[in-house]
Amino acid sequence: MELVYKGKTKDVYKLEDGNVLLAFKDDVTGEDGVFDPGANTVGLTIEGAGKSGLRMTKFFFEKLADKKIPTHYIDADIENATMTVKPATVFGKGLEVICRFRAVGSFLRRYGAYCEEGQPLDAFVEVTIKDDDRNDPPITRDALSQLGILTEDEYEVLEKLTKEISIVVKEELAEKGLELYDIKLEFGRDPEGNIMLIDEISGGNMRVYKDGVYIAPLDLEKLMLA
Repeated sequence: MELVYKGKTKDVYKLEDGNVLLAFKDDVTGEDGVFDPGANTVGLTIEGAGKSGLRMTKFFFEKLADKKIPTHYIDADIENATMTVKPATVFGKGLEVICRFRAVGSFLRRYGAYCEEGQPLDAFVEVTIKDDDRNDPPITRDALSQLGILTEDEYEVLEKLTKEISIVVKEELAEKGLELYDIKLEFGRDPEGNIMLIDEISGGNMRVYKDGVYIAPLDLEKLMLA
């Protein structure tokens, strides 16, 4: 097993059979000890966050598999906090795709002159570049195409999958009396060039509220999977 990449919240290993192993950590993104799924730095370490994130990811990826939505998921080992996935090639140096149902986080910071905090949004999709030095800047569809990061047709697929996946997650949360405000997803190409969801779906990459009160990642997993 070869270590390929040490990430903020997961380490990535290449397996002998060509698949990939993701090792989930207890580190989460944020600043000054405060969790923020939209942040691009590790802000704190929460004991049990790795296994909690993996349990949520396993739950949602298996739901997506039932709906024939393509992902890189193969299986998960909760005890060892690892997940086996198909190999994927990312777009450029990596993109993050956000689906927003309410105006919070960086959306509110950027557009606060035109909206109120928590204002409803209609599954608004935006793409950012994974670039810590430039604070993960948003990028337009035209720029993605002209810079050769992905084609216009691929963008259509990316946007469609983002909305489908986000609505599945939103509906599953709603069954538990929880509301999804926004979620951050990642995509890649499989060996045949098809677009599929990669990385994870957990409390660490979404904002969820109950009766207007934010639910922390570990609490979210307990509410969802109890």
